[in-house]
Amino acid sequence: MSELLQTYGILLLKAVGVHTLYVLVSVACGFALGLIFGILLSRIPKLSFIILPVVSIFQTIPGLVFIGILFLLIGMTPATVIIALTVYAIFPVMKNTYTGILGVAPQYVDAARGCGMTAYQCLKQVELPLSMPTIIAGLRMSAIYTVSWAVLAAMIGLGGLGDFIYQGTSSDNNTLILLGAIPAAVLAIVIGAFIDFLQKKVTPRGLRKGG
Repeated sequence: MSELLQTYGILLLKAVGVHTLYVLVSVACGFALGLIFGILLSRIPKLSFIILPVVSIFQTIPGLVFIGILFLLIGMTPATVIIALTVYAIFPVMKNTYTGILGVAPQYVDAARGCGMTAYQCLKQVELPLSMPTIIAGLRMSAIYTVSWAVLAAMIGLGGLGDFIYQGTSSDNNTLILLGAIPAAVLAIVIGAFIDFLQKKVTPRGLRKGG
């Protein structure tokens, strides 16, 4: 293992960097779009019965198939991977944003409007803060999934930790598989821990366990 680390050390660091970049960019884009769409759906709940099932269909398409389709349309470029991962990352955030906002107790919204707040002010100062723990939970799910989906980038020659996993699989080399799988697992744990920390920070004090 140590010899392999010496041999593949630089390549491994590069793969971790590429993999992390794919994840961060895709999750950031997915979070922004999911948040916007979730807010829009919360304003027109009837659309959710159409939009949510349609978007959820993309979650059922195997990642390799989706990336393969985009590869044919766009070509071998990092944008292919980022677009595919972003599409997968949108749904958990969008659904949790929609659910979180609709889950805010009506009396809080009524009180805000009774104080003269506009719809935008109510959203920004009341609904989003109260629903943020649920939204961040969707972000966590999105990020963890994206770490594993990003492995598929290697299937179209765009690097990442999937390079080691697929090389190890094709050559029946378990050590190479571990060189790709272990950093991916660590990355998922680190990102998950950071988002858990973020969730505690954005949770209103009155809603935190223990006060």
